[in-house]
Amino acid sequence: MYVPRFNALEGVPEIQALVSAVGSAQLVTTGPDGYPLASFLPVIWEPAGSDTGGRLVMHMARANQHWKAIEPGTPCLAVVTGPEAYVSPAWYAAKAEHGKVVPTWNYSAVHFTGRVTVQHDPEWLLEAVSWLTDLHEARREQGGHEGWSVSDAPEKYVTGQLRAIVGIEVEVERVEAKAKLSQNRSEDDRAGVVAGLRGEYAGGVRGEAQVADRMAEDLGLDLGG
Repeated sequence: MYVPRFNALEGVPEIQALVSAVGSAQLVTTGPDGYPLASFLPVIWEPAGSDTGGRLVMHMARANQHWKAIEPGTPCLAVVTGPEAYVSPAWYAAKAEHGKVVPTWNYSAVHFTGRVTVQHDPEWLLEAVSWLTDLHEARREQGGHEGWSVSDAPEKYVTGQLRAIVGIEVEVERVEAKAKLSQNRSEDDRAGVVAGLRGEYAGGVRGEAQVADRMAEDLGLDLGG
C-alpha cells in the first residue's frame, strides 16, 4: 500500500482501534488458476505484544469454495477498510484564494500481509467464534442492552453450526496502515472539509460522519459539529 509519511498510522493501539471498530476484512489469496480469490470475513487482530505482527482470526462458511484453494502457509493479503468520503474542492478555503484545487478521496485502511492456514479443529472454532461474539456483545452491553454469548444457545445446536464453518488463521508478517485525512492541506482547508462533510452528508453511507469526526479531532474542533 502506498503510504505517504503524513498519512501513516503507526503504533499498535491506533491501528488496533481501527481494526476493532471496522470488525471485518477482505481476505485475498491466489487461486490455482492464478486469479485472485477474495472473501469478506469478520476479523480479530491479535498483535504480538508491542509488535505489529501477531495473527488474524477469522472464519468462513464451509460452503465457500475459497478455503479449498488455501494450502497451509498460503501467502495472503487481508484488507481492513475504514470510513471513507469524497472531498469536494468547493470546501477548501484555498478555492477562493487561488482556485488551484482538485477533488480527492479520504479514507482509512490497514493491509495485513502474511500466510494463511485453514483450521478445522472444533475447539479452535468454538474459541474463535466465542471470542468474536464476546467482543461485539460487550459493545452492546456498554449501551445498556442485554448481552448474548455462544453458551446461551443449546450445545448440540452450536456443534452443528460449527460444522458449517472453517477457521481462518493468518500469521501476520507485515502491517501497513494509512489514514488519509487531508493532512497535506492547511488547517483552514481541513476545517472546510469537516464542515462540508457534516453539512452535505449527514446521512452518508460510506462513513462521511466518521471521517469528519476524525478530522475534527485532529484539528481540535468540537466533535459535536
